[in-house]
Amino acid sequence: METIIVQPPGPSGPDTGGTGKPELLHMGPGDVAEFGRGLPGGRGVAIVLPDPGISRRAGRLEAAEDYWRLSNFSSDSAYVVENLEGAGEYLTVAPRRLGAPVPFEFSRVVLPALNGTVDFKVFAPQHAYLDERSAVPGAGDQTVHPYALDMTAKYFLVLVALCEPRLRDQSDSALPGVGDIVERLRPLESCRGLTRSAVNYHIDYLAFAKLRLDVGEEPGAEGNGRTGAKRARLASLALRFGLVREEHLALLPSRRRTAPQEVGA
Repeated sequence: METIIVQPPGPSGPDTGGTGKPELLHMGPGDVAEFGRGLPGGRGVAIVLPDPGISRRAGRLEAAEDYWRLSNFSSDSAYVVENLEGAGEYLTVAPRRLGAPVPFEFSRVVLPALNGTVDFKVFAPQHAYLDERSAVPGAGDQTVHPYALDMTAKYFLVLVALCEPRLRDQSDSALPGVGDIVERLRPLESCRGLTRSAVNYHIDYLAFAKLRLDVGEEPGAEGNGRTGAKRARLASLALRFGLVREEHLALLPSRRRTAPQEVGA
């Protein structure tokens, strides 16, 4: 069983050294592969990163059952692992860190180099998930979901619109205001009559009934500062626990804009 597939940098096909090494490196549980500049000709490492700023032995990949680990052999440079599906999500592996687990399914490993950066891709196609039909032995009360949200409800559309900027770009700290959410959702048939009061109601319902936030205020309290804190807490919790994910953006109207008409048209 393959745990990960590594795509080194460079053109596809056999390398220029004539060794016939395939472009993709397939690794199963327990396999290890070192990466770096290597000895002359790239010897000594499985993943060759030909930059004079990269150590000959820069690090190591280790394939586990359904994930992989990254070791950083550098004494002074951190490595970055980017989630290629995570809209800016990444993790940093500190210098000399060994066996850092990587949870991403599609990743790019980025190393600082003399000529900017050098990177290679790692794919982990064997992530395991619990079968929803799996039954837990023994009888008892059914588990109640702590954050039961109805993805067909209008309040969920409000929550997705609230989280949209951070889903698209994690560095974007600005959250949409109530008016922004109204304008974002109005193109939807179900939201043609949406008002600011209705959005505020949905935010209060999410905060106090569905997600049970402690924001230090009562439902319906006035004040832009307190309302902004409530929206920030909602977005933070929803994103932290995966209640709103990138695939939910498909529920929102298209962001395509119509071309402006010519003057006099």
